[in-house]
Amino acid sequence: MDTIEILIIADGNRQQAELICDSENLTITFTLENGYRKSYSGKDFYDCFGNIRKDHPDITFLCKGAKVNVHPSSMSSQMTLGVKAYELTLGKNAYRSDVVSIFDYEEENLTNDPSVQKEFFMRWINTDAPDE
Repeated sequence: MDTIEILIIADGNRQQAELICDSENLTITFTLENGYRKSYSGKDFYDCFGNIRKDHPDITFLCKGAKVNVHPSSMSSQMTLGVKAYELTLGKNAYRSDVVSIFDYEEENLTNDPSVQKEFFMRWINTDAPDE
């Protein structure tokens, strides 16, 4: 199991949260400084993290996995269990240089609703990228 610390904003205050990632059971246990602790499962860690965010709409998660334009490909989901994803730009192809860790720090363009990320991903797929 890997333990990852991320920054969140809860009740208007920045604080550390802990994510305990269990790759055998594909779960993330979300722990707050006040002792709150709850486990979430999914098809990969990106999905688990989405379930955490949906369950806590009052918390802002300051990491790439909460960014509207971040979404894993099928291959990155399988190869990294969803820890790596693409930071996508409409009208542009995705390259290896666009791969990010979903737990890396980010504070712009965030959402707690995974369906918003899925909608962006579908728009990106349906947008013609120029040949490069």
